Amino acid sequence: MSSDRPSWAPESIDLDRPNAARVYDYLLGGAANFETDRAFAEKLLEVMPQARSAARLNRAFLRRAVRFCVSEGIGQFLDIGSGVPTAGNVHEIAPDARVLYVDNEPVAVTHSELLLSDNPKASPLLGDLTNPEPVLASQLLDYTQPIALLMVAVLHFIPDEAMPQEAVARFVSALPSGSFVVLSHAVERDSLQGRVEVDRLYETSANPGVRRTPDQIMAFLDGLDLVEPGLVWTPQWRPELPEDVGDHPESSLVMAAVARKP
Repeated sequence: MSSDRPSWAPESIDLDRPNAARVYDYLLGGAANFETDRAFAEKLLEVMPQARSAARLNRAFLRRAVRFCVSEGIGQFLDIGSGVPTAGNVHEIAPDARVLYVDNEPVAVTHSELLLSDNPKASPLLGDLTNPEPVLASQLLDYTQPIALLMVAVLHFIPDEAMPQEAVARFVSALPSGSFVVLSHAVERDSLQGRVEVDRLYETSANPGVRRTPDQIMAFLDGLDLVEPGLVWTPQWRPELPEDVGDHPESSLVMAAVARKP
């Protein structure tokens, strides 16, 4: 497949192995993905048909959460696990804010560089949630002023042995009072359709996933003040219209929350 490598794709990218950021991009209708990602996504949809709508509901939650943070006076965003740029990026939702996009996927960073080349307020960074210090060393954000830390659909790709709890705590410790933490996370449920097949599928990818229980997800927000309505399914978090929630919000697969640092 190397002969099919696009000119913009860094040589470090393994084109033969699907990647979560690029699969997510495909599910959202983006073009920054490869044949291996598309094939993986189609297999995912076979065993979990709601995966595409879940991705879109997760993206819609991000938009609402960013708008909420802006309404609370937030002018800076640290988006970790930002993924491949698609419509409705943070800098588009909050055009007056400073935004640092962080991802460990070179395709995501390369596309972000192209997208943000003439935007002095937004910048991409190749980095990892589990290694906070290089991210916190960036000069784009002012850590004396409130920041919204976004961790949307990223923590469920970090296993416990990588110590995500400690990494999140380090990021939160760097935030000043009045900052917000925005997260969404795939939920562990015994009744989840296709859960075993999905786990086997993701084990073949570059990003094996890990679902967590609501209590385990809440642990990432220890010491913070939950914003109403708390930890809920993504369409339930401050929907624009009541009918947006639907009859089965659990089909979104992902729970979400926003919390404020006191």
